[in-house]
Amino acid sequence: MEIRSLGNTGLKVSELCLGTMQFGWTADEPTSLKVLSAAYDAGINFVDTADVYSRWAENNPGGVAESIIGKWIKQSNIPRHQLVLATKVRGKMGPGPNDEGLSRLHILRAVEASLQRLGTDYIDLYQAHSYDEKVPIEETLRALDDLVHQGKVRYIGCSNYPAWRLVQALWASSSSNLISFVSLQPHYSLANRQEFERDLAGVCHTYGLGVIPYSPLAGGFLTAKYHRHQAEPASARLGGVKRRYFNDKGWAIHETAEKLALSSGKSISQVALAWLLGNPLVTSPIIGPRSLEQLEDNLGVVGFRLSSDEKKSLDEISAWQD
Repeated sequence: MEIRSLGNTGLKVSELCLGTMQFGWTADEPTSLKVLSAAYDAGINFVDTADVYSRWAENNPGGVAESIIGKWIKQSNIPRHQLVLATKVRGKMGPGPNDEGLSRLHILRAVEASLQRLGTDYIDLYQAHSYDEKVPIEETLRALDDLVHQGKVRYIGCSNYPAWRLVQALWASSSSNLISFVSLQPHYSLANRQEFERDLAGVCHTYGLGVIPYSPLAGGFLTAKYHRHQAEPASARLGGVKRRYFNDKGWAIHETAEKLALSSGKSISQVALAWLLGNPLVTSPIIGPRSLEQLEDNLGVVGFRLSSDEKKSLDEISAWQD
């Protein structure tokens, strides 16, 4: 497993980040614990979660994924300093008006709850899950800055920020001498390039931010699960996948990746992950396996890289235009 620096920081993370959105949703607790152990044994030291995971599932109050991670750390006796734990704040965690957002009040309450669920006294990477247009960015950054100075957070990052809001945040940090975002979690994959590449890529390059793409397999579309003109498998994410990727361009990308996979003895998902890992801007794609089998497939990308001709064919078929 390759170890990489997170952007311009000295923080070292594995080339794959274990995402836990499925924990407590499509992966029950015993399965989630096994996935965590197998990922760590394979060399993954970077685990990403969020306080809202998986609040959308039936009878799930949120915080379940964090609690599972906390239980795993306690049971496994893995030294805390060997892990890079990342979690996020922003989503609705209760019925009250201050139970969501990026206000100082909510951030300071949310971090304490996350620390308790994770069973740790610090978070390595604390991230704004999305921007909050109702809160001044200086208020958010001041709260995060205080958490870093208190030792409860080591680094801060963000997710789902458009380019102009990301630049606004970086400028506010610089002008007010506050802690600055060191990473971005964008929605980025071979099948969804424009959203990141149009504006955000340039910002991340200029300011040296680590890029941690989520949904690198396009919600499962870039796997062997789906094929054009074949019956659709049951999936909790099928609706979103169909709306976004079931079109001529999506299928052309899928079929090109499948051909490359067959010729190289790899899977479609491994080809899609290798395409991301070949991008010098990308630090660690966030994989989200809900089973040991899916994890094993994702791990097959370790040590595998695309040739220049293979990358060119994928670049051309997935190219976007304004």
